[in-house]
Amino acid sequence: MYAVIATGGKQYKVSEGDIVRVEKLDGDVGTKVEIQDVLMVGGGDAPTIGAPIVEKATVTGEIVEQDRGKKILVFKKKKRKGYKKLQGHRQSYTALKIAKIKA
Repeated sequence: MYAVIATGGKQYKVSEGDIVRVEKLDGDVGTKVEIQDVLMVGGGDAPTIGAPIVEKATVTGEIVEQDRGKKILVFKKKKRKGYKKLQGHRQSYTALKIAKIKA
């Protein structure tokens, strides 16, 4: 069984047992998280597609890690003007282990 969930402005296809890195969610490691925004549930006879979400469908997971991603460098330059700017960014993320998909 699989589901398509929406969190942090992005969509993820998840199955039970998957570990998914999503945009930062509040909570400590070991905290249970329930996601209500389930866009689609599949894996049975025919997939159930929501309009926009599937009613009474939830995906339950557990936070296994709160961390920050690799550093990316943002470099800006204007030719012949002497303008250069170098900036780094590390995006925060939450790693979720999907425990249960309830349709």
